[in-house]
Amino acid sequence: MVVSEQFWRNKKVFLTGHTGFKGSWLTVWLNSLGANVKGYSLAPDTSPSMFKHLALDAYMDSEIGNICELDQLKKSMCIFDPDIIIHMAAQPLVRVSYEDPVTTYTTNVLGVVNVLEAARSCKHVKALVNVTSDKCYENQEQSWGYREGDPMGGFDPYSSSKGCAELVTQSYRRSFFHTNQPVAVASARAGNVIGGGDWAQDRLIPDILRSLCSQKKVNIRHPEAIRPWQHVLEPLSGYLTLAQNLYESGHPYAQGWNFGPQDQDAKTVAWIANFMAAYWGEDSSWQIEGGPKLHEAHRLKLDITKAVEHLSWMPCWTINQALEAVCEWHQAWIEKEDMLAFTTKQIKAYEAARQIKQEEDIYEH
Repeated sequence: MVVSEQFWRNKKVFLTGHTGFKGSWLTVWLNSLGANVKGYSLAPDTSPSMFKHLALDAYMDSEIGNICELDQLKKSMCIFDPDIIIHMAAQPLVRVSYEDPVTTYTTNVLGVVNVLEAARSCKHVKALVNVTSDKCYENQEQSWGYREGDPMGGFDPYSSSKGCAELVTQSYRRSFFHTNQPVAVASARAGNVIGGGDWAQDRLIPDILRSLCSQKKVNIRHPEAIRPWQHVLEPLSGYLTLAQNLYESGHPYAQGWNFGPQDQDAKTVAWIANFMAAYWGEDSSWQIEGGPKLHEAHRLKLDITKAVEHLSWMPCWTINQALEAVCEWHQAWIEKEDMLAFTTKQIKAYEAARQIKQEEDIYEH
């Protein structure tokens, strides 16, 4: 399914986490679709910041707030009175979760409770998408992709908190947002998301780009680890497609959904580092990071059959195209181009590619 501009035009969307990397991309996309966006989030926590660099607060109603403070969140949400809620605010990093597990659980679990509680007080909301993570599953190091019905779990505090967030969402859906209620609630589980404008610490692509730009060797912790890499626009298109189906068709879509790459695009960390180094050139290379390492899953894949069959959604860009788009965005930023215009151009290119893919799929069937 192609994201519908006709559907999103003038829709009131309450977006948590709008100041982050994924939130900034989604803000640009929703604005290009003509949606009325209210953002609610902590201030950007990276420098540079995509949100600040693109001056996105000039194009939306942006409120700096903490999802852990229920009264403020509820007031903000109810005054805006959204049609659709997309919850993306989170503590998103595995290594940070080891350093600060209390904040990780508070934000990623209690924060979800607060968003769902606030939504119960809104008059006109019809669809709520809670974005969790591919790491919500109990990882068995299996070679096949995890399916939506597999057990929740997680070794580290971050992964565990996302499994908890899924259970909270399921409980609220059964207890307060069941079929005789107007709000349809779903959760979305995406893979390892990459894209221009991500400056987070301890995340592979930003770490690689920082090293390449400073002409230093890239330090890699687990070169053999396999992850479901995908460009940020892939899961965002999934969230928008899911929200549209929730809004128009309701509770049949109020479930958990995986949004990941094609199986052949789940690559090792070493493969990603080699591709980036080769693309960047200038004798770029990487090395294995020394010292003790925290536990991280070795193998992680998602099965996206459900989204393909029931949402008519499937990934559009290959991993090569995704990495090329990341490098092009970063090079444009280095060259001081208009990054709002460049980001919008990449979104339009992705939309065009998705339209072509849909037409090819219709023709094949």
